Amino acid sequence: MIAGQHSQRVVVTRDAASTRALAGALAAAARPGDLISLVGDLGAGKTQFAKGFGAALGITDTIVSPSFVLMAEYRGRLPLFHVDLYRLADAAEALAGGLIDDRQVEGVTLVEWAERLADAMPDDRLDVLIDGAGDEPRRITLRPGDATYARYLDAVPDDVEAADLDAAAAAAPQEGGR
Repeated sequence: MIAGQHSQRVVVTRDAASTRALAGALAAAARPGDLISLVGDLGAGKTQFAKGFGAALGITDTIVSPSFVLMAEYRGRLPLFHVDLYRLADAAEALAGGLIDDRQVEGVTLVEWAERLADAMPDDRLDVLIDGAGDEPRRITLRPGDATYARYLDAVPDDVEAADLDAAAAAAPQEGGR
C-alpha cells in the first residue's frame, strides 16, 4: 500500500477490547497533523480502533462510525478527526466534499476505508491494516509511510502479545460489537 515502507509491526488482538487497547497504546505517539488510514473489511474493527485511540486522547464523547456524516470531530489532548469513506465512490467525491481541510493539521485524522482515496492519500501516514471478522482474532499490521511515523511502532511495547493486550483491555469498559 505504501511505496518505500520503512518497517512494519503485526499484532494479533483477540477481541474488540484488545483492539481498543492497542489503539490506545498507539495514541500515546500521536502528534498534531498525523494521518492514520484504517483499512479492513466491514466489521473488521476500524471503529473499535477509533474508539480506543480517542479514549486515550482523553475524548469522553461516544465515538461512532461517521458513515452518514462522513466526518466527526472530537476534542481531547489533540483534536480527533474521524473520517469514514464507506459511502463514497472515490477520491474525487471525498475531496470535492471538503473532507480534508486545514483544521486537521491541529489534530489527528483517522480515515476509515482509506483505500477509497487511493493515490490521493499522502505517503506520510500510518496504515493500519485489520484482517479478521466476526468473533475471530484480528491480525493488525502497522505500516509507517515514512520514518516519522515509525514512532507508532515504538509505542507498541516490545513484549506485547495478544494476551498482554487482553489484560490491558480487561480494565477498559466493555462495549458491544467489534
